[in-house]
Amino acid sequence: MVAGPTPRGKLTGRLGPVIVIDNLTKRYGKRTAVRGLTCTVRSGRVTGFLGPNGAGKSTTLRMILGLTTPTAGSATIDGIEFRRLSRGLRHVGALLDAGDVHGGYTAAAHLGALARSNRIPRTRVAQVLREVGLADAARRRVGAFSLGMRQRLGIAAALLGDPPVLLFDEPFNGLDPAGVRWVRELFRRLAGQGRTVFVSSHLMSELEHTVDHLVVIGRGELVADESLAAFSARFGEEAVTVRTPDVAALARVLAAEDATVTVREQVLTVTGLAAERIGELALGHGILLHEVTTRTASLEEAFMRLTADRVEYAAGEVLR
Repeated sequence: MVAGPTPRGKLTGRLGPVIVIDNLTKRYGKRTAVRGLTCTVRSGRVTGFLGPNGAGKSTTLRMILGLTTPTAGSATIDGIEFRRLSRGLRHVGALLDAGDVHGGYTAAAHLGALARSNRIPRTRVAQVLREVGLADAARRRVGAFSLGMRQRLGIAAALLGDPPVLLFDEPFNGLDPAGVRWVRELFRRLAGQGRTVFVSSHLMSELEHTVDHLVVIGRGELVADESLAAFSARFGEEAVTVRTPDVAALARVLAAEDATVTVREQVLTVTGLAAERIGELALGHGILLHEVTTRTASLEEAFMRLTADRVEYAAGEVLR
């Protein structure tokens, strides 16, 4: 297991800075990518950043980091815009694109250049490479790295300055199950040290076991800003999973009862009807059932329900 990044222990036992997003807006010509977004990302917890494709998540992260200039509003870290912070990696660490590294550099050379430009001790390079499990790959060229190794290198770069604020965009991409578990535990550990951890990911099954709080946006606007528990209580209604050889026939019967039916890989997920009523309807129409299971909707299902009318690009079969 990789140890948490506490070489100097500077944050353990106290809360760190917060990210304040105030009326943040970004327009590209006639298209508005982010519209009046206001929220606060607090320290001491892992905050998940969710939204459909095209919702404005990456644009928001880039504005926090000063890589994109807002049309209006502001994003500050303890009241200061990131671009005004000298030696930025000491204040904020970020992973936005694991592929954004010159393939000709070795892992150690890449991190060494970042350390020099931010006046970070060279000893940190070896430390963070050990922390992310890449010590044996320090002298290998990044161009030969797998996607999972690039993700680990990106996380190492984010940790390099031992910053109190960390931003991650799709950090689970390319990682094997052991790597995903390590990242999940790392985020929890960082938050436990009092750091501010802001994570954007499409892998909601992982976020569900990682985050304390959620910020959800759709089409550039704030949709929800609340704890994971509160979000789940509001949108995580019970669903019934049904397996049957007569998928199409049962879907039509249930849709006629005003249930919401989603069909995926020959399995029906039904909301709006209890399992007992589904069984009665199937029996009445002579439809064989192999399984009927009631469960509370996952974070992914709650998210899909909340953002159904805010998706730019959709696919799949949903019957009502």
